[in-house]
Amino acid sequence: MSDELRPRQLTWAPRPPRPLRVHAFEPFSETDGPGTRAVLWLQSRTLGCPSCRDPKAHARRGHQVTGEEMFAHIALLTGWIEGVTIRGGEPLLQRRPVLRLLARIRDETSLSVILFTGYTWPELVRMPGATALRDRVDVLLSGRGDEDRHLGEGLRGSSGKTVHLLTDRYTAADLTPPPST
Repeated sequence: MSDELRPRQLTWAPRPPRPLRVHAFEPFSETDGPGTRAVLWLQSRTLGCPSCRDPKAHARRGHQVTGEEMFAHIALLTGWIEGVTIRGGEPLLQRRPVLRLLARIRDETSLSVILFTGYTWPELVRMPGATALRDRVDVLLSGRGDEDRHLGEGLRGSSGKTVHLLTDRYTAADLTPPPST
């Protein structure tokens, strides 16, 4: 049989992982969760939260960085920070690269993870990768922010958001700022 008539064997090559679209990275924050935290703002369109903290993070552009590069930045901070907070835009519109980054943080460091999302809890549990997300995050703040229901203080920001303590690392008291004097 000639080579022209032989069936070709198809080889499957995995696609390279999608990069993260990053709006901003702050290595040392004391306002985005307990202790000093690295904060990663991801660039993505919005879910329409009326009181989004950073509407500039909605555009679909942003600095592209691989999950490996982002993890390397975070890993260098181990020992100086307590954890990582991930915000947006909407982080879960980049679900696959976010889950890969969270897996590395969980598996290779002792850092805690707080993730903000505009998705509601019922939307999250139906999402592909929901179990992996719950296994890799300590505190999940979910739901759309609402300026009319603004709380004034704390991570929650709005009564439209719900707090989900997914591990025993933190309690609700850990997420409440001390009273002003």
